Formats: sequence, C-alpha cells, structure tokens
Amino acid sequence: MIAWRAGVVTECRARWDGACESTVALEGEDRTVRALSYPHLVGEVVPGARVLLNVTALVRGLGTGGYALVVARTDALVPDPLPGPGHLVKARYTPLQAMVLGVDDQESPHHDVLRDADDLAGMPVVVADLHSALPAVVAGARAAAATAGRPAPRVVYVMTDGGALPAWFSRAVDALRTAGWIDACVTTGQAFGGDLEAVTVHTGLLAARHVLDADLVVVAQGPGNLGTGTRWGFSGVAAGEALNAAATLGGRPVASLRVSGADARERHLGVSHHSLTAYGRVALAACDVVVPAFAPDLPGTPQDLLAEPGSGAWAALADRVDAQVATLVAPRGRHRAVRVAADDALLDALREAPVTLSTMGRRLDADPAAFLAAAVAGVHAVRAG
Repeated sequence: MIAWRAGVVTECRARWDGACESTVALEGEDRTVRALSYPHLVGEVVPGARVLLNVTALVRGLGTGGYALVVARTDALVPDPLPGPGHLVKARYTPLQAMVLGVDDQESPHHDVLRDADDLAGMPVVVADLHSALPAVVAGARAAAATAGRPAPRVVYVMTDGGALPAWFSRAVDALRTAGWIDACVTTGQAFGGDLEAVTVHTGLLAARHVLDADLVVVAQGPGNLGTGTRWGFSGVAAGEALNAAATLGGRPVASLRVSGADARERHLGVSHHSLTAYGRVALAACDVVVPAFAPDLPGTPQDLLAEPGSGAWAALADRVDAQVATLVAPRGRHRAVRVAADDALLDALREAPVTLSTMGRRLDADPAAFLAAAVAGVHAVRAG
C-alpha cells in the first residue's frame, strides 16, 4: 500500500510555516525528487541527512503537488517533545500520530469557555468544498467591508480533514495569515497544525467565535481533495455537514457555490454536481446560497464551451447557474437564493489577493467564474453579519 524510498538530502529549498521543501537524491537510483517534510513531526532535515520517503502518490502520478513525503530521518532520532498539556491525538493510529493540545482539551486554558459554549450568536459561516475558495471568499469579504466604510472583518479559517491533514501543507494559509487576511486557522477532526486544534467542526466553530472573536468563519477542507467521479465519493460532500453544524450552533450558514466556466467535464460546468449534492442532499438546515450575478461586460470569457468570445458567454453561464441553483432553493429546495453582483470591482479585489488564485490547475484569468462565485459568498457574509 505504500511505496518507500530512501535517500540523502542534497539541498534545502523553500520554507513556510510548518513545512520545508528539499531535494533528495534517491538511493540506488540516478535521480532526485522534491520532498516535503514537517519539522514539527520529523525534525529538521539538513543537507547530508538520510531520510525515509513515502513516494506512493508520485509513483501513481497523483496530484499531490509533486512531492515525496519525508517519513523520518534514519540517521538521527528526533528529540522527544517537551512535557506539556494536551492529550488530543491526531492522525490517530497511523505511524505519524501526533499528540496536541486541543482548544477543547481539559488541560486547555479555554476549556471552561468551551465546556458550556453552545451558540455562535448569528456569526456568518461561509462553507466551501474546495480549499482554493478560501482566499477568494476572504477577498470578497474585505471588499464588501471596504465599500461599506467598515474595517476588514476578523476572519478565522476552520479546516476540515477531507483533504490534507497538516495545515502546514497549505502555503495559502501561511500567506493569508502573514498578510493579515485571516487571523487564525483552526484544524478539526484528524487535521492538525492549526493555530488551535479542535476535536470536531462544532468545537472548531465555537472556538472561532468564543476564543478567537471571529467576525466571519470560512470552513473548507485542506488542499488536495479526494474525488472518484461519482456523486457521493468526494471529500467535499462534508461541506453539507458543516452547514448543518453552523445552523445547529446558531450561526448564519452561507453556502459558497463551486462554479466553473472552464472545466471540460460536464458535471462541473456551471455549478458543480458536488455543490448540488452537498447543499441539496446533505445540508438539511436552510442556508443562504449565494449566486453570482455575472456582469455581462466582464473582461474575457468564462470559457468557449459555452459561447464564443463576445457572443454572450457570461450571460449563458449565468443562465446555466440559475437553472442549476433552482434545484436548491425555494420553492423546489429548502435554501434561500441570494444574488450578489460579480462585476469588475470584485474581479479587481480578487487580483489584490496576497496568494496566487488557483483551482483545479486553473488560475484567475483562466476561470474567473470560479473565484467570483466564492468571492460573492464573502460579500454576502459581511453584509449579513
């Protein structure tokens, strides 16, 4: 089940919060690979260090960012962590299970606050099924606040465990936090490495509200979603459960649609079938489904699959999205449709993001509809908050 390799680190390359990229020369092979290590788990790797690698995804050609993953140094043991509080085990019963201090742990200084916490007091919670929506949602929220003459909202990202388990894998989280676009990351379930650790999405949301004083929460899985080309076999289906959690706790659940004008797969063109499943079948609590009202004169075209450039492509995409959303909202569905302008001003706000916007390998100019659809959810969350 696991493809192993051994090698020697020849170069230390990029670093960001919690992660280190290096070049490793493989033992017995005349080649090198890019490897990723998490120093909090395996210690520091330096040139000359011998390492054990998991190369399963590389061997299978899966989209993991092109990395081998450092499992351990084989030439030196990592010192034991210093004694400290916390007994919350993440990645449980795997060889790399790690013990952390949960925000809801009995030993946590926040335990008394969270023990009886049960209400988000109407705090808006934007839920998206892809990690790539995170910076776009925040861009929309900040643009709405600026337009209203208000300070930027205090945003907390609650990361679920459907994609990457370590929050450290996400360069976007590091860059957004550094730029002040998000104030903290809370990792929930089996995910770990956030500023705060929580057992469930529910305690993650409560921690965002009662410990981190969030104005707005964005919930999404980490990078690297899992899909099988089936209706139910997609890790983002859990977005529907996150909306249920937000509603159960007295928050204002806001559904961010996964939209594309550039995906060659029919099931993802317009509103992705994953959004229709997560929000139409899994989300049992009524929520706001934010629909982008695309300006017909937006620059470029969403994609020639819908129309030739200059021949009404944005209008055609908008019609398709409206028809798909109709299955989710009253009178056919249980949710509320909220239409928000997706115009040049919002596109400019997206261009100001401190990270490169990319979804399924497509950047902003290649699939602007995807990011506009996420951004309008942020706009609505601030207006409704």
